[in-house]
Amino acid sequence: MAEVLFYERPVPLNRIDHKDMRLKGVPNLKYAMKAHSVPLTGTEFAIAARDLLIVFAGNEAKDAGPVALLGLRQDENLYIDAEGQWAPDIYVPAFVRRYPFVLAEKPDGQPGEELTVFLDEDYVGFNKTEGERLFKEDGTDTELLTKAVGFLGEFQQNIARTRWFLEQLNKHDLLQPRNIRLQRGAPDSADSRSINLNGLFVVNEEKLRTLDEKTTQEFAKEGVFGWIYAHLLSLSNIDRLARRLELRELAETPASDTRN
Repeated sequence: MAEVLFYERPVPLNRIDHKDMRLKGVPNLKYAMKAHSVPLTGTEFAIAARDLLIVFAGNEAKDAGPVALLGLRQDENLYIDAEGQWAPDIYVPAFVRRYPFVLAEKPDGQPGEELTVFLDEDYVGFNKTEGERLFKEDGTDTELLTKAVGFLGEFQQNIARTRWFLEQLNKHDLLQPRNIRLQRGAPDSADSRSINLNGLFVVNEEKLRTLDEKTTQEFAKEGVFGWIYAHLLSLSNIDRLARRLELRELAETPASDTRN
């Protein structure tokens, strides 16, 4: 997964350097405005499928990972408006919600666990005067930091489970390429253009139906089918995403062009 997608200056959390650090709530998600897709864990599929398009992205099927497609143009998240507000009643992926913290590999030579907590020191909510402290006066974690680290740990466990899920999909050759092509404007008009999204994969339903009995039982026991069907059901959300793009383009069109 693209661990530091939003992070401008990620540094390891340090009880000495950050002993006076506070986190002030920021009422927007502007840091995710240019994310046209974000990684998704399998445990999120069921709830995310109600709102978002879930596909597998990569150069090849063996390298593809699940993502929530948030936009159809480069560097554009259609679920965030100009003020940085996420669309109401639309699921926000955990990848987005964990910011400004992240679990990542620590610098070479440092002792301890392989993964450590990083924070984005450039996040506008960090300061030394306003908001909730990360550490208490005695240097122990505050409730805010404890919850944040707990969320990161849970997210990491879900990543591990999702990797196992991907191994099963590839083991049984269940992913097939899927190109998304959208036509914008009338086909023969001057403003006619198309949007092509490549490097995407979806589960092959025909191969899914022909799995052997042993694999079918294992998939049922481990909850694999639930994740797969949530993914397949989410594919219809391409229409909703295209409609969001249409509305965004209409908002970008000058009034004079609209009248003409």
